[in-house]
Amino acid sequence: MSAISESYECVASSTRIRLARNFADFPFPGRLMRDAHAVEQALEMERLVTEALSKVEEFTLYKMRGLSEERAALLVEQNLISRDLLRHRPIASALVSHDKIISIMLNEEDHVREQYFMQGFDLAKAYERIMGLDDAIGESIPFAYDETFGYLTACPTNVGTGMRASVMLFLPALSRRGVLAKRVLPALTGKGLTVRGTMGEGSGAEGDLFQVSNERTLGMPEEEILSLVEQAISTIVEMELLERARMRAEGGIPLKDRAARAYGILTHCCTLGEGEFMRYVSDLKLGLALGYFCDDEPCETRPSDWTETKMWQLDELSVAMRPAGVRSLGAPDAGEDVIRAENVSKVIRGMRLELI
Repeated sequence: MSAISESYECVASSTRIRLARNFADFPFPGRLMRDAHAVEQALEMERLVTEALSKVEEFTLYKMRGLSEERAALLVEQNLISRDLLRHRPIASALVSHDKIISIMLNEEDHVREQYFMQGFDLAKAYERIMGLDDAIGESIPFAYDETFGYLTACPTNVGTGMRASVMLFLPALSRRGVLAKRVLPALTGKGLTVRGTMGEGSGAEGDLFQVSNERTLGMPEEEILSLVEQAISTIVEMELLERARMRAEGGIPLKDRAARAYGILTHCCTLGEGEFMRYVSDLKLGLALGYFCDDEPCETRPSDWTETKMWQLDELSVAMRPAGVRSLGAPDAGEDVIRAENVSKVIRGMRLELI
């Protein structure tokens, strides 16, 4: 049997940095919605931000006021826009990079919500990338900034740096063995950190995925926030890896059987609901992390990041198989669960996994 993977990327699947900003010369979005010239001002902000970012790289502009419900739902599922952005449809828009790792929302809760996503765990790299965009916008349009409080935002919880540094963690061992609720969550709360579900604030955890981020933005410089989050993530990752080792040692054949059954169902089912898909894909990812699977290539020729790559493929599949994503792949009368089953089976069979 292959050894358990001890790679951080088998736990910390993705990193996100989000910045909240407002412009000094425009009413905040909540007030702007009540302004008689709201659309004209929103268009001016849209023009200024688009011009500023065009100097950095190319973006696709999505105007919420003309966006179809299906397209909007797909962007929400991909975490490129929020549901809150759609509440301001007349004045809201979003700029999305071609590789879909950068999203700039305009006139959500704040004038600008800048987001940068990346696979794996690298807060420093994500921060450096988003600050380049932030500087480009700030050089063209003055931000609302106070020397005492920092960046001014619509919600007091974002005042200061306006930054949320978050990491998506796959924590099946800590979650299923009860360690997450008993030890991890209380410790994070005491350090000014918070845990959310896969879709951010107000969402539940799906597929044993949890998003850990800073809760405090005022009175702490960005570097200190990044260090706080990074230390917490490193500790959680080590705890998860330790619990996985214990889980495999104690789980025996039943645990391996659970991963094997998940693989069998995902590759042979005719219908597949979203909830059961997330449960089975979590079992399959855990099986990969515990070394229960290989492929048809000799172990000595496999890339060192083979396990992480397979798990990232499953993470991408999980996003693509949400309702709007599924509807975009097949005939409307086929049924979401049927389309999901067909596509999931095709993708996972293509991964050429073999039970060891």
